[in-house]
This record gives sequence, structure tokens and C-alpha cells, in this order.
Amino acid sequence: MTLVHAPATARSWLFAPGDSEKKMTKAMEGEADIVLIDLEDAVAPDAKAAARPLVHDFIKANPEQRARLWVRINPFDGPHTLADLAAVMPAHPGGIMLPKVYGRADVEKLDHCLSALEVANGIEEGSTPVIVLITETAEAMFHTGSYKGAPRVVALTWGAEDLADSIGASSNRNDDGSYSFTYELARSLTVLGAATAGVTAIETISADFRDLEALKARAEKVRRDGFRGMMAIHPAQVPVINAAFTPTEAEIAEAQEIVDVFAANPGVGAIGWKGGMLDRPYLARAERLLRQAGKP
Repeated sequence: MTLVHAPATARSWLFAPGDSEKKMTKAMEGEADIVLIDLEDAVAPDAKAAARPLVHDFIKANPEQRARLWVRINPFDGPHTLADLAAVMPAHPGGIMLPKVYGRADVEKLDHCLSALEVANGIEEGSTPVIVLITETAEAMFHTGSYKGAPRVVALTWGAEDLADSIGASSNRNDDGSYSFTYELARSLTVLGAATAGVTAIETISADFRDLEALKARAEKVRRDGFRGMMAIHPAQVPVINAAFTPTEAEIAEAQEIVDVFAANPGVGAIGWKGGMLDRPYLARAERLLRQAGKP
């Protein structure tokens, strides 16, 4: 059964290791829009079996927060995926993150698994949304535009570390610390893929959680580029991310003025405004920003 999910509206997606109740609790009690409880990279292989019931019990014990409590499961190219899903789905998590995909087929496989587990646990079939990490394997880079209409998908995001491993690179950075070309390409393909699919583009993590000024600058830049949220690895990053992806009062006022100018001149394709010309794309951007700000 296919349900239509609206694109994700969450700004901040904070990872919390699934083998630490203390860290999961701290993440949940903070300001993150989504808490991504991690059963993949944050949990060692020999600790995954013990982490699964801990994650299940944590979600089950916090039903009022359930919609915020998502789980990053392990990828299909390893032995842990089905065990992860079987353990956490009875608790009815708010959503699932699927890492290290090779293409759309992995998302469709996840959809089948989730449908069976939803039915088995009395959850509405098709109701569990999914965010997909679409650039962590070399093969996946060739399929970033293939997620239009993919079941359950509400957001796409990208990663640089696993991609570097996938292609055998010794580093993913230039000498000045910026991402090198292949990884900037991954970022661009993610925002283009999300636009093609009609879902939300989410920026990858900033590993240096102490440099909040750099985080602020990067978050503001990628928002201008079309991203609508960002992943975090530390609670201190969350307020910076939330602020960067929240339209300011000045932006809202300007957008409303643009909408009002076009409303007062119905049928025009372009109109003079503040010494320049506005055409219909300006109106579309203004309307989108007002929707993001929750304005009617």
C-alpha cells in the first residue's frame, strides 16, 4: 500500500548512538527536530545485538516523542538490516534512515520490508517515512536522479566519508579543508535529486562540532543553494542549524512584499520593484519561503 508523504520539514537531524541510553535521552531532550538513533556507524559490530532492544525500549518508553525518534539502520550490503528492522519496528519509530544505497532498488526493498513489519505490528501500512543517504557508494552517484515517486521517501541526504572509501580515495578534502570536486558533485547531485523527486534536501554533517562559526557559514550557504536542513553530530550544533534554516523576519517581510506586488498586478509576467525587475521565479521563491515560515 502506497501512502503519499509530504516532504520533510525538519531542519536539524541529530545523530545519537543507539547503544547509549544517556546520549539518546540527551538528544531527545534537546532542540533537534529529528533525533536519528544510530544502529550503523555509531555502534560496533559486536554491540549491535545488544543495542537493538535498547533502541526499541527507548522509543517505546517515549511515545509522545515518537515522531521525532527516527532510526538509522544498517545497509542492505551487510548482515544486520533485517535484524535492525525486526527489532525496532514494533516500537513504531517516527522514520527510518537508509544508508549506503546503491540505487532506487534498495529503497523499494526497504519498502517491502517495512510493509510486512507494519502489518505484523498493527501499524498502518506505508506510514513509516524514509530519508535516504544517496551518495555513499560510487554506484549510487549514477542514480541520484532516480528517486521520483520512490515509496516513503521524504528527504535525501549525502555523505562524503563512505564515498571516499567506496572509490578508494585517501582523502575527500582539498589542501584548504574544503571538499574536493567529487564530493562537491555529490552535494550538488543530492540537491538536484531531491528537487527532481519533490522531497527535501538535507546537508551532511560538519565533523568539527566545536567550530560553530564555520557551521553557521556553511549552513547558511547550503540553504541558499536549496538545502532545507542539516545533520548534526553534537547537541551544540542544533541551535545553529535551526537558526540557519529558519527564515528571518526580514526575509519573510521581503517575500510577503513580493507576493503582494504580484497579487496587486494579476496576470503580469514581470514587474518593476525597488529599481529592478521581478519575474515569476522570484514569486515562486517568495511563496516557497513563506510556506517554509508557516505563513498562509
